[in-house]
Amino acid sequence: MAKSQMKPGVPITLQELYPSSPFYKEAVSVRVTGMLSVYSVVTGIGVIEDGGRSLKINAQNLRDVSFRVGSIYQFIGEIHIEQPNNEVILKARTGRNVDGIDMNLYRKTIELLRQFLKEEGNSSNMVE
Repeated sequence: MAKSQMKPGVPITLQELYPSSPFYKEAVSVRVTGMLSVYSVVTGIGVIEDGGRSLKINAQNLRDVSFRVGSIYQFIGEIHIEQPNNEVILKARTGRNVDGIDMNLYRKTIELLRQFLKEEGNSSNMVE
């Protein structure tokens, strides 16, 4: 029996999810952070926002997270592109409340991490 290996969620900003982006692909594992603007307890579907961009989150499998609209959350999961309208949705495998995070500092941290990995020759670890 073949083992399936779970890939780490690459930290990205919501501004990086656009059609020509390397992260805008089926089954790419990402880590996203944003303010929860909408959440339905019935469907387990929510929307996070950051910097004028939004992303639909499928949080149906997250049982230990209590969601509050207006709070900031971080999710790790896989990108799915739903047809026919090419709507992007993140199927979350984990999530957590990160209220209090400085989003500007967090974005800068992502930039510095990428710069470091590039200098160290490990940039291939960001997206496969």
